Amino acid sequence: MARYRLRFLLQEFDLSRGATLIGRSSECQVTIEDPLVSRQHARITLDGDDALLEDLGSRNGVKLNGAPIKKATPLKDGDRLRIGTQELVFCRVEPAASQNAKTTGFLRHCTACRLPYPREMVACPNCGASEEPSEEETLSGQFGATSQGAWSVQLLVEVLEKALTMGRTADAERILRRATAQVEERLLGGERVDAKQLQSLSMAAAKMSLDLGDATWGSWIAQIHRRMSTVPAAPVVDSLAGLIERFPEEMGASIGDLAKHCRGSVTQLTEEDARSLARLEQLRAGAISYRSGSQLS
Repeated sequence: MARYRLRFLLQEFDLSRGATLIGRSSECQVTIEDPLVSRQHARITLDGDDALLEDLGSRNGVKLNGAPIKKATPLKDGDRLRIGTQELVFCRVEPAASQNAKTTGFLRHCTACRLPYPREMVACPNCGASEEPSEEETLSGQFGATSQGAWSVQLLVEVLEKALTMGRTADAERILRRATAQVEERLLGGERVDAKQLQSLSMAAAKMSLDLGDATWGSWIAQIHRRMSTVPAAPVVDSLAGLIERFPEEMGASIGDLAKHCRGSVTQLTEEDARSLARLEQLRAGAISYRSGSQLS
């Protein structure tokens, strides 16, 4: 009897006989953290050698090989399922291969947007480009925990940005907590955190603080850069400027500690770092002036 598997990002899921639910809910067998995915979005049913895909009345529908489905539709090896912003590949597993099933996949970098995606996909799920990369641009082979951890953070960052754009604050904060927890784990494990990922998370955290009217996430930005002895990039400093205007007392102390730490610990400053650090110190001085004026009044 045939066996089937779903390939999604860097993971592979063996499909059991009967029904497999796909959706945003933790009750689903395949859970996808994406605000465009319904709690129970789709179902794959295996009966003998046959497989059927159904849309469970989802808000944004299900596409099979680029076309939306309206009723239960048979699946075949290599079919591409589009659910929310994510693409999954339905695969038939040969007996010899199933004995050595792995939970890792193969990754390539898109030549258009430079983001990674599974090699099995015929097009980049991020930008839609379908051109084949050159040998120098292809990263093939199995990825261990370090690379998979970096990709997990990248996925969470992308979903987080979508949730914020859609104004789904509760979902965004939940995803932000997961993403920052993964960053913390990587730091505790002595791993490097990608600068662009940190910048995206920091800017999302700043927006979250403004949306919630709470300086907690803004303070996290200062704390994580201090722990990494990293001067925030200019866009992050712009976000901090907005936070210190909104929360002068709370953010003034955090930014002051960060500026002091970077001035004493970062020995090799680029021109951009120096400009960002100088602006941090200006923000700190402005917060001190604000607090002094408030106390006098």
